[in-house]
Amino acid sequence: MLGLGNVGGGVARLLSQKSAALAEEIGRALVLRRVLVRDPARARSVELPAAILTTDPSSVLDDPEIDIVVELMGGINPAREYVLRAIGSGKHVVTGNKDLMATHGVEILQAARERGVDVYYEASVGGGIPLIGVFRQDLVANEVRQVHAIINGTTNYILTRMTQDGMDFAPALAEAQSLGYAEPDPTNDVDGIDAAYKLAILASLAFRTQVPPDEIYREGITRLRAADFRYARELGYVIKLLAIGRRIGTPSGDTVEVRVHPALIAHDFLLAGVNGVFNAVHVQGDLVGNVLFYGRGAGAEPTSSAVVSDVIDVAHNLNAGVANRIPFHYAGRLPVRPMDALETRYYVRLWVADQPGVLANIAQVFGDHRISIASCIQKETDQSAGAAELVIVTHPAREADMQAAVRELTALGTVRELANVLRIESVG
Repeated sequence: MLGLGNVGGGVARLLSQKSAALAEEIGRALVLRRVLVRDPARARSVELPAAILTTDPSSVLDDPEIDIVVELMGGINPAREYVLRAIGSGKHVVTGNKDLMATHGVEILQAARERGVDVYYEASVGGGIPLIGVFRQDLVANEVRQVHAIINGTTNYILTRMTQDGMDFAPALAEAQSLGYAEPDPTNDVDGIDAAYKLAILASLAFRTQVPPDEIYREGITRLRAADFRYARELGYVIKLLAIGRRIGTPSGDTVEVRVHPALIAHDFLLAGVNGVFNAVHVQGDLVGNVLFYGRGAGAEPTSSAVVSDVIDVAHNLNAGVANRIPFHYAGRLPVRPMDALETRYYVRLWVADQPGVLANIAQVFGDHRISIASCIQKETDQSAGAAELVIVTHPAREADMQAAVRELTALGTVRELANVLRIESVG
């Protein structure tokens, strides 16, 4: 095993506590032979014999007695080097590394196929929710049309507190940090980076193409305020950080749409009820219709469950003398659709000067950019500042037109603050 952090410790504990049951299931024992760590003397949540701890990666990667390497280091380097070395040595690999599989998954899977070994990575997305195997096996007869996912437990906890308890972003984040749900530096979570890596893996599997993480449009949740949640509720919506993937047919060929951002979704849509640190993935296939996968998406226990399940699968393959039993192949590189081409409805919250003619000016800006207003409601007034808060909901409009309108609105002297612009996501 490479790495002995929270998840690595959970895997080691599970292998020890359930060794007899696992041996009975597999028909042979799973023996943890060596664990690569930075500091063997460091206190850990699981006690292992000192003799199996090592700081030398070669003692894991080059040992001919080791059949399976479990990579739980995280990050891209040196994890990529170690995984490719393990594959080159004829070892099967199990990993929970979303960053690695999102950026170098194609390279790793191709190397494994050429070497005749397996690479399993169920724990890289959704923690304990079975997703990778579902796309590789259970849904393979389907043409997956779209995926909507809540795949970051930290942000979902924060947004749940803002929805249900009227908290603002900063105190909700502080609470998540105090409970251990958010890291001291929460950037990867609150800026949507973690969700984008996971979406890259899901979209690549769902649409059988390579989706690089840096081509995924991404917005985080840091601009959301308690007022947005109040007004969303009044309009019949819930705000969630969504990872969205669609395969879209065009006259010139199929494209994929991939984006991560907060969005308003109807309160009766299944994902609207996913709260706390739970994750969920909604998939629409041409044969199965709508399917929802729901469960604990993070934490040592559910992630360890996914890792050990993968190890068991590899062990069964070893017993049967097979590898790459379900090879994964990409159907070709589909282009990623530009974000500017998106067409959706929008929620706009802004503070304006409380004086005659302001609404006409704002309506003129929207009209000039071919955006039709569905509703405009005055919510609050600040008499001392002579300002009024407006909430505008549009009919479907192009992203490029909305961004142009936002730039023009921001430049208007009568617009005091353009507080937020959120997309309204319809699923169907």
